[in-house]
Amino acid sequence: MQHFWVVGTDTDVGKTVVTTLLMRQLQEHGLQVTPYKPVQTGEVCENGQCYYYDTAMYEKYSIQSLKQADLNGYSFKEAASPHFAAQLEGQQINVEHLLQQIQLLQQAYDVVICEGAGGLFVPLDTYGEKMLLDVIVQSKLPVVLVTRTTLGTINHTLLTLEALHARNVEVLGLVFNGDTGSQMEQDNVKMILQQHELPYVTIPKLGDISEVVDFSISHSSLFERLVKYETIIN
Repeated sequence: MQHFWVVGTDTDVGKTVVTTLLMRQLQEHGLQVTPYKPVQTGEVCENGQCYYYDTAMYEKYSIQSLKQADLNGYSFKEAASPHFAAQLEGQQINVEHLLQQIQLLQQAYDVVICEGAGGLFVPLDTYGEKMLLDVIVQSKLPVVLVTRTTLGTINHTLLTLEALHARNVEVLGLVFNGDTGSQMEQDNVKMILQQHELPYVTIPKLGDISEVVDFSISHSSLFERLVKYETIIN
């Protein structure tokens, strides 16, 4: 089976929603799946309980029991770029450690879904020498790109795809997230697909992440692409 990244054109495009959705759909397909968030920032504290949104959503909506130790590399309290959030806590992000974790997880699961943080060029160190994109390239794993359907998405999506292609990172497909069905959004999707003919799925604007429980992408060209190798093996 194909392990892969879920990356976004920017922050808050819905990477966690998509990661959670793909996790559930692939688990329903009979595969042992774990999501993995190399770096997460922004601790949430409510009613005396503190947690990190991304990994909490994985655990809440997973069909299978997940191992907490397999879900995350680094967690920092400040809701900021990973390099700055780490700096505030006097820590440094070790890229080699992240890559080793990803390698070990690939040996233990049918599918590992690595969720990025922000966009591709999010810095992981204070000097800007290591970016999220560097980890993606060194992992040698393909990506699923999550993007918006709203104004500005054509530029952001095409620039992100150009950066991935320039580094020979395979793009498995696109997720157009948050669609409201407007004529402009439909044209945005059409224009992007004219430039890059890729498997894709369009997800409507969900009221809450809990709606992933009832939403299915199993008949989309993107999902068919993701299960391609598993189908061939069987």
